[in-house]
Amino acid sequence: MSKSLESSTGNPFVNNCFKLVFVVLLALLVKPLPGLGQHPAASTLESLVAVAQQAQAAQDYAAAEKAYKQAVRIEPTMPELWANLGLMQQEVGDIASAIPSFQQANHLNPSLYVPNLFLGIDSLRIGKAREAIPFLTKAEKINRTDPQTPLALGRAYYAVGKFTPAAEEFARALALDPKLGAAWFSLGIARLNQVEIDARKMSVEAKDSPFAGALFAESLEKQARFNEAATLYRSLLDSHPQPPCLRSALGVALLRHRDLESAEAEFAGERAAHPECGLALLGQARIAIDRGYNEQAVSLLQDLWGRDHGFFVSNAAILMEGLRNDAASSFVAYLSQQPTVAPNDLRDALLAAFNGSGDVVDDLRDNGGRAQPGSTSAAMPVSTDRRTAEEFYAAGEFGQCANRLRTVIAAGNADRLRLLAACSFFAGDNEGAFNAATALEALQPHSAEALYWSIQANEQLAVQSLARFQQLESDSAKSHVLLGDIYHQLERQDDAQAEYQKALALEPGNPAAMLGSASAYLSNNNIEKARDTARAALERSPQDPELNLIMAETMVAQIQYAEAEPYLMKSLNVKPQMLGHVHALIGKVYAETGRTSDAIRQLKMGESSDENGSIHYLLARLYRQVGDTKNASAALEQVKTIKQQRHDRVKTVEDPDLSSLESPPG
Repeated sequence: MSKSLESSTGNPFVNNCFKLVFVVLLALLVKPLPGLGQHPAASTLESLVAVAQQAQAAQDYAAAEKAYKQAVRIEPTMPELWANLGLMQQEVGDIASAIPSFQQANHLNPSLYVPNLFLGIDSLRIGKAREAIPFLTKAEKINRTDPQTPLALGRAYYAVGKFTPAAEEFARALALDPKLGAAWFSLGIARLNQVEIDARKMSVEAKDSPFAGALFAESLEKQARFNEAATLYRSLLDSHPQPPCLRSALGVALLRHRDLESAEAEFAGERAAHPECGLALLGQARIAIDRGYNEQAVSLLQDLWGRDHGFFVSNAAILMEGLRNDAASSFVAYLSQQPTVAPNDLRDALLAAFNGSGDVVDDLRDNGGRAQPGSTSAAMPVSTDRRTAEEFYAAGEFGQCANRLRTVIAAGNADRLRLLAACSFFAGDNEGAFNAATALEALQPHSAEALYWSIQANEQLAVQSLARFQQLESDSAKSHVLLGDIYHQLERQDDAQAEYQKALALEPGNPAAMLGSASAYLSNNNIEKARDTARAALERSPQDPELNLIMAETMVAQIQYAEAEPYLMKSLNVKPQMLGHVHALIGKVYAETGRTSDAIRQLKMGESSDENGSIHYLLARLYRQVGDTKNASAALEQVKTIKQQRHDRVKTVEDPDLSSLESPPG
């Protein structure tokens, strides 16, 4: 789910940088100029700087630019003059002239902040992200107090596909300015892109592992396909190695499916076999609340709270999901009317969670050892308890376990890194879990477990960042697009459309909202609306590969193969993970327009995108047409294999409809 970031050099960003640095440079330039104090040129130069200052104060940037052009002719060796000239050219929108001015300033004094900053910003603006990175890296070293520098550097890293360094820079920006909404958004999207990269690697290197299976089951839950998720979880219970608390994850899926009795059995079984699993305790408390056993629920939650605050705070949402309103109201009334029934901090956390207020929970999370953006993983207070990390883990004290293992990142011990990743994640320290997973992957590049923890941690970090962005910009077009994208992923297309329309009402023609809307219409099988929306968006962005792909798909759906072809050719620049689908569609078009050999070649290039067997079914037909019975038989066997794999993974999923690319021969 690759997302594009907002341009790093739009007017608001440049203006912020401009305001921060321009006053400082002018203050330098209006002082007496060394070596020129006794010459007429000195007074002329000072006069020009004063004129420039007055013009800038009046927002007459063209006049200020003119004054600085005269100034650099008088004193061409002063880098600050060139830097200010570049700033004025930047302000009037003459980037082509600003870049050489900044380059000259940088040549005269490579240690100046402003030329490095704007050379980076402008390189990024004209699509030269790799060239921007050295300038912005240097600017960040020169000035570590300006959040705009790491924000720009993060966007440069993002543009070249380095999502983890990008996230680190966005986090640095937020450490300097926690209210920087653009950085929260960018941080969340960078994390999601890292999830996408890891998931793609998992699908290639470890698609049959229990770790991949558990992630797939979670994705089914997010789509409210709880019965399918439960079926998949059950199929993984006897596997080894496997993610921890797998039986409890099954219990949660059953709980969301309103099968309380079966869920209760799974939670009890988990506690008997793995008493450290806090998810089982939380699930039992959730069932107790549902049944009105509030005293029992509080007792279980006190046990969990005493073990690890971080785990409780990170997973408290499970208590509310799908809970009947009357049961929730009863539990809140019980807590409110009997203030001594639980410790104050636990009671506050529960009331905040049930009342939908995140402030108290956020404070408890932060105080409980969660790392903040821009910091390293936070350590818990030094404990005099001499238990080992394994003993802390067995007791469900995950924060203490992680604290014991902090030094193993550099120690290169795979078993300890696995334990650190699990303990950090369960303690709510997603940054620590990601760092441990990264170190584990460096030791074992094909580790499914490393990918699993990286995906889990980055998903949580993304959710937290995007939630903070929505708090800061709750009614922005970007926020509505973000929410629309989430609904689209959850296959709630009507809700997605509603959010995209809100975004378009705020910003007519917003490219991301137009793309999302067209995609949602297509997913909802509203071909006409999808085509109309994509066509309107293409008027603004005729080369956009994803919009061209949507147009092509609408035409293929309406059997307009020749019309689809030019759009498909423009779609070849889509993200790598979508390219197989494009080749498959091109193969379909070629097959339907009599180019059999070309169709076979394209379909072979699109084999990786065959999720239901339809591509191989079409290949089998084409091979038969050219008399290649051997490859035709092999393609049909592959259809059966794909269907069987789907059946084995989730037995409740219906057999695929092969008509999406080819109807069976009559």
